[in-house]
This record gives sequence, structure tokens and C-alpha cells, in this order.
Amino acid sequence: MLVFPGYYWSNKVGIPRVQSTRVTVGTDDVEFYFDGNRLFSETYSGLVLVKIEQEIASGTTTTLPIVFNSTNGKQNVTTYNSANITVADWSGTGIYLMYYDRTTNTLQNIG
Repeated sequence: MLVFPGYYWSNKVGIPRVQSTRVTVGTDDVEFYFDGNRLFSETYSGLVLVKIEQEIASGTTTTLPIVFNSTNGKQNVTTYNSANITVADWSGTGIYLMYYDRTTNTLQNIG
């Protein structure tokens, strides 16, 4: 802490974490819901840990994009070059490291 005091103060509250409450497979996408979560509706830019608790049903079309639905509405989950992440790219339950930027409408899986 004495060697890197700037690092300590810049991250004193840690990385925010959100948790999915349910998943719905539709004809256009697979939606993970974050009921009552305000992080995606605030003007926020930075890292976020996303805890996914639900499995996507087996047999789901692998080309469907993954979408997060919160109090702010729907948000596509992307990867590099703004490509949508699909069911084929999805790893399942667990914790994902993502970058969120409300001002540019970006939610990018980075880990």
C-alpha cells in the first residue's frame, strides 16, 4: 500500500458485481435478467463482475445473441470489434469480467 498509494485510492470501493436472476430463451435472443439492478442504468464506465447463475437450455440455437435485460432495457453483450456474443461463445454459469460504458452503450466481455 505504501509503494502504490495511487492504485489503492483509485480502487477503494472495488469492482461492482451484478447477479442474474433468470434467463429466457426467445426467438431473437437469449436474455439474462438483472431485476432491480441499477448499475446498467447509471452513467458508469469501468469494469464489472457479472455472476451468471442460470444455464441456457440445451438445444438452444447457437447463433442467438446473448442480451442482458435490466432497469435500463436490453443490452447486447459483445466481444472485440463489437461482435455480438452468441450462445456458441457462451461458457455457462460463473463469473464474467466485463467492461461497461453507458455513454457509448458498450458491454464487452473481456475475461
